[in-house]
Amino acid sequence: MTDLETARLSRPSDTETPLLAVELIGICKQFPGVVANDGVNFELRCGEIHALLGGNGAGKTTLMNILCGWYEPDAGEIRLFSRPVRFHSPRDAIAAGIGMVHQHFMLVESFTVADNIILGQRSGILKEDEKRLHTRLKAVSNQYGLQIDPAAEVWHLSVGEQQRVEILKTIDRGAKILILDEPTAVLTPQEVEELLGVLRRLAEQGTSIIFISHKLNEVMAVCARVTVLRDGRTVGTVETKDCTERQLAQMMVGREVSLSRTQAPSQPGEPLLTLKNVWVESDRGIPALRGVNLTVHAGEIVGIAGVDGNGQRELEEAIASLRPLNQGKIMLNGTLAHIPSDRYGMGLLSDFSVAENSVLREIRKPPFNQHGFLNLQAILEYALQLVQQFNIRTPSVKIPAGKLSGGNAQRIVLGRELSQNHQVVLAAQPTRGLDISAIEYIHHQLIAQRHEGAAVLLISTELEEILRLSDRIAVLYEGKIVGIVDAHEADVHHLGLLMAGKVSCGS
Repeated sequence: MTDLETARLSRPSDTETPLLAVELIGICKQFPGVVANDGVNFELRCGEIHALLGGNGAGKTTLMNILCGWYEPDAGEIRLFSRPVRFHSPRDAIAAGIGMVHQHFMLVESFTVADNIILGQRSGILKEDEKRLHTRLKAVSNQYGLQIDPAAEVWHLSVGEQQRVEILKTIDRGAKILILDEPTAVLTPQEVEELLGVLRRLAEQGTSIIFISHKLNEVMAVCARVTVLRDGRTVGTVETKDCTERQLAQMMVGREVSLSRTQAPSQPGEPLLTLKNVWVESDRGIPALRGVNLTVHAGEIVGIAGVDGNGQRELEEAIASLRPLNQGKIMLNGTLAHIPSDRYGMGLLSDFSVAENSVLREIRKPPFNQHGFLNLQAILEYALQLVQQFNIRTPSVKIPAGKLSGGNAQRIVLGRELSQNHQVVLAAQPTRGLDISAIEYIHHQLIAQRHEGAAVLLISTELEEILRLSDRIAVLYEGKIVGIVDAHEADVHHLGLLMAGKVSCGS
């Protein structure tokens, strides 16, 4: 068994009264038209890893922003180590020993590890002696198993190593309470296990950790307790030893949720999408795709697995004719539905209405366009049909699409792209940033497209998603397909090695 499957933190016995590092009591925060936190209660024990779960709009981000000093609560109390505190700025929270590692790292790539760590610290102004600084940082990194060279330049580091730098930066600033926001989103399975090992060591040595994630298997593996928020309120707090992933999902959504693989084996038909020796340059003018060969057949889902930044965006854009080929060719037998990786930047016009966004692909065609004039009634009627068919929650089809939640914004894109019976579906990061209910819905839609005979190419950095949906899995590393395996034969450990470029197999 792996660490991920077997690990559990040691917990205080029933006779012990655990010391609390954080108490959030009756926290309320309201924004114009939105109650983000409505009497939220949360507590974190000393030396505990505690998961905070909830769907989009549940109030997690607002609650953590209050704990980090970005917002002040409208009502409620914050206690650190049993003492009431009130933060007026993030600097106050940092001074009190709270550190946060964000999903998107905040590092200067051209700087060394040591320079990034002291950047922004008051001591950094005086420029601590380099040799002494490096010795100190090595000692701290070894203490927690972070294994980082202080002299290394950040741009040379892997994603997992950059995350260690972020953790070391918070520890060096005296953090005793660490908040991690989706910490495994861009890591390989091996890097995930290494990170979870680091978190356990931190907890064992007294650091209290809030673990925000939607990956329930990791929550179950590393967290002692879980608090679930829904609609700005605390649903409850449970111990992981007393619950299951399914129960946690039900707490988050308020109903039974199924994300298990249920589709029957595929019966592939004719090739509908073929890539032959495709070479594409990145925006920096260097090869991003290097001789990619791939075929997707009717009635199958082919998943592209890989750590973000290995050519996924360029592959998506090349297939969608948004980026030119330097060499090779892409053959499309039919029309293409494109669910883009950036739903706001590429998929929607945020200032345009839901109705206008629903017909972007068909705006020049009747009945939406009559002799060069828009038929507003036809557009509204079509939009209302999509809202009903794809369960888009919006007060009106006339409001700007940018006002909707991420899940509902993605449903607009899905409705527009999948309602036209395209033969090929290109789905890039289709569930990025979405809650478990939206993920379940999108997965069902993609499986339905496969069942109806479409060829589906799924590009995702979520390995669980790739394993759940794909019939075949192709691993992309540094712009090359380094292996293609049947999903029912896929081994997570081997896929992780492929994603890290450690092994290769015939494609």
